[in-house]
Amino acid sequence: MRSDSIPNVRPDSRTFIEQARRAQIVGVAIDTIAELGYAQASLARIAERAGISKGVIAYHFAGKEDLIAEVVSEVLTRAEHFMAPRISRQSGGRAVLREYIESNLAFMGAYRNHLVAIVEIARGTRRPDGSPGFDRSALDAGAAGLATLLTNFQAAGELRTGFDPQVMAMAIRAAIDAVPPRLALDPELNVEHCGRELADLFDYATRNDAKPKRKSGR
Repeated sequence: MRSDSIPNVRPDSRTFIEQARRAQIVGVAIDTIAELGYAQASLARIAERAGISKGVIAYHFAGKEDLIAEVVSEVLTRAEHFMAPRISRQSGGRAVLREYIESNLAFMGAYRNHLVAIVEIARGTRRPDGSPGFDRSALDAGAAGLATLLTNFQAAGELRTGFDPQVMAMAIRAAIDAVPPRLALDPELNVEHCGRELADLFDYATRNDAKPKRKSGR
């Protein structure tokens, strides 16, 4: 079937049954990628594990790339729904930053396969020119949003003003993003402990009473 013959179906026009089937396929794809790796998670293998034909997947998705895009979207959306209410219940720069870090790690613990699938996708997808095929725009936007948050808390006097919020946001995101690859290798990794340790580390780095001494340069 040519791509120009596939109808452009809007999500809000799909029936409940179609939405449920798509959700089922995405869920099985996440578990398959997490358990077998990206390369081994063919559409045929996903269909077999879902108990459906490959044609059913082809009906709902234009191909593996389309399905993978939906997997990434599902993981990011679920993460937002998991973390946003927890963060919004906090007040004050220190409490919000701590919850931001700990809720990220809590999500990883609650949805291990989702995070491992993202790791496998990032490792396995490649564009025709050989560059990584994983779109990091959402993650980059998250780091930019965190930098803005830190800037606002500095302006309100709730966090120390002596650090660069852009650099701090990069450091926080790098620390958080280092956990999923470890989790992929070690299913027993205590992510709650990691969350507390990282939250303590960055709380000390950003709170008002933390005043690290700088070398004079002489």
